[in-house]
Amino acid sequence: MFDIQREEIEWGGQQLVLETGKIARQADGAVLASLGGTTVLATVVSAKQPKPGLDFFPLTVNYQEKAYAAGKIPGGYFKREGRPSEKETLVSRLIDRPIRPLFVEGYKCETQVIVTVMSHDMENDPDVLAMVATSAALTLSGVPFMGPIGGARVGLINDEFVLNPAVDQMEESKLDLMVAGTSDAVLMVESEAQNLPEQTMLDAVMFGHKGFQPVIGAIIRLAEKAAKEPREFVTPDNSELKAKVTEIVGSELADAYKITSKTERRDAIDAVKAKVVEALCDAENEEAPATSVVGDVFKKVEAGIVRGQIIETSTRIDGRDLSTVRQIKSEVGTLPRTHGSALFTRGETQAMVVATLGTGDDEQFVDALEGTYKETFLLHYNFPPYSVGEAGRVGFTGRREIGHGKLAWRAVRPVLPAHHDFPYTLRVVSEVTESNGSSSMATVCGTSLSLMDAGVPLKSPVAGIAMGLIKEGDKYAVLSDILGDEDHLGDMDFKVAGTSEGITSLQMDIKIDGITEEIMKVALEQAKGGRLHILEEMGNALSEARPEVGEHAPRIETFKIPTDKIREVIGSGGKVIREITEKTGAKVDISDDGTIKVASSDGAAITAAVNWIKSIAAEPEVGEIYKGKVVKTVDFGAFVNFFGARDGLVHISQLTPQRTNKVTDVVKEGDSVFVKLLGFDERGKVRLSMKVVDQETGEEIKREEKKEANAD
Repeated sequence: MFDIQREEIEWGGQQLVLETGKIARQADGAVLASLGGTTVLATVVSAKQPKPGLDFFPLTVNYQEKAYAAGKIPGGYFKREGRPSEKETLVSRLIDRPIRPLFVEGYKCETQVIVTVMSHDMENDPDVLAMVATSAALTLSGVPFMGPIGGARVGLINDEFVLNPAVDQMEESKLDLMVAGTSDAVLMVESEAQNLPEQTMLDAVMFGHKGFQPVIGAIIRLAEKAAKEPREFVTPDNSELKAKVTEIVGSELADAYKITSKTERRDAIDAVKAKVVEALCDAENEEAPATSVVGDVFKKVEAGIVRGQIIETSTRIDGRDLSTVRQIKSEVGTLPRTHGSALFTRGETQAMVVATLGTGDDEQFVDALEGTYKETFLLHYNFPPYSVGEAGRVGFTGRREIGHGKLAWRAVRPVLPAHHDFPYTLRVVSEVTESNGSSSMATVCGTSLSLMDAGVPLKSPVAGIAMGLIKEGDKYAVLSDILGDEDHLGDMDFKVAGTSEGITSLQMDIKIDGITEEIMKVALEQAKGGRLHILEEMGNALSEARPEVGEHAPRIETFKIPTDKIREVIGSGGKVIREITEKTGAKVDISDDGTIKVASSDGAAITAAVNWIKSIAAEPEVGEIYKGKVVKTVDFGAFVNFFGARDGLVHISQLTPQRTNKVTDVVKEGDSVFVKLLGFDERGKVRLSMKVVDQETGEEIKREEKKEANAD
């Protein structure tokens, strides 16, 4: 019934198994992959015919985690998986980026990759396995995919690179780097690092590239046994059409790319494109090329003009040389009522970035396969259509926005203070208000400035820069601070973020077959110079965190109480903690280890709440003087509430130095008095004294003063 084919290899200390022929047999390609106890199913389906009129390759990658993989039932009312989580979106992008450039040029058949996590052993993260399974499924499917690729995670633990470290090992790692590529070159890098040098990052990339070579070998061996016949596909020959387009508008297009202003340049290019479409496209002529085909060829002519100029003259679209960064203007404190704000402008790219300080109530609960955890640093990136001069849909957070926000999050997180030292929940929102170049790197710069403006003591400011590549044969040019057109028409998008000391995040996407170690080394060194320049420009606005949080931000005081007192502070059904919050106006957060965080923008509210909680949780000390309130009088003395909810008895003999006949001659209910804690009787009852304390000052009466008083 089943024609099962398998390949097994030892990989990074775990057994990797690739199997096909048993599950999802109606898909064009399907592979069940296992690493240790983690298992994923990757399927590929590609339409037999392209949709007419498409001018792009319609590839969709969907990575999905099922709760049953970890033996869990989803939360929520419906108890089933809902919209994709942030991790599912990010891993989908992670898989898409290295496979997209390997489809044959001109292939326009709708293609869908679905990767489902079916089992998770809590040791091996499914993202690496998902990439490997996708590569294997594509290689078996018969679609024109010029793979296979491999992928791996690289950690740095005790100054040693580790291939595919376990989930719990990553807590000790200074590096979390994902790398993917072919047997010859690297195609994709995604990373977060603890201020590591450029050479260390490069070594990590090459370590990962070498580490996944056995996987590529296993996929090839599996394909030799189980791959479908390759689909017949011939890349359209549009050389004659390209020559016509060049003849009609080549010189005009070259002139248009001499315009330095993005808006004016795009208007000129659109006019040139309209001219060539009008000249070559005729709906009534069946032999005339389709508008989409002419559009594809027009892009190639564009690329040839821009790329040729850069390679031959080292001069770019806006007149810069290869390494110059555009003019930078940084401002902080732009918005008066926010906790921290920054406006970062680099050329025609601009981001308004706002930081908000919150309390424990604002922490985000993340429900992952590995378990639920709290996130105290949130970074949200928004890319409204007006930022590129367009009208478009607003409100839906797309994959691109999630991915760019996560890149900036990775870049900044390594420099944040430890949460126990600065116990705030931090939310940063980046509103991209202009875009012509890397808005994600502008977000990194703006985030660093806005957090420092809010008084967050960053270990060091962080800046980011986007690098590009133009490669023609053996000639290449690495570009610093690329424009949007250079990104679209170039071969590489290489983003580097970090401090003056090292790299905190590195992301790379390649649109060609891959790049070599030599090119990556040049790009990293050139990026370092650009990053240091940007940090210097940012320092003109703010070079370190403000000494205190802003006046509109909450203050937080942290202290600990014994864990056996937590129940008393919370009270039955939360009665006590609610009363403290309502009467003082402060927010109170209690952790299981007894850590208390009291937050308010009003210092008096914090003091009142802290004193209240301490009075409940602490024990009164013998010999100490307290201010209390008379709550009841009896013939033999007065009961005083002196320590939280604790009452004690002032015996009639302890009211005044003189003999007292009637308690109410000295105190009445509601009076405020000073008392000294004398101790506890054999039944644990509290014994208090008023006569040894000066009721005016609250100071203890010295022994000599007592003798004089008794003599009188």
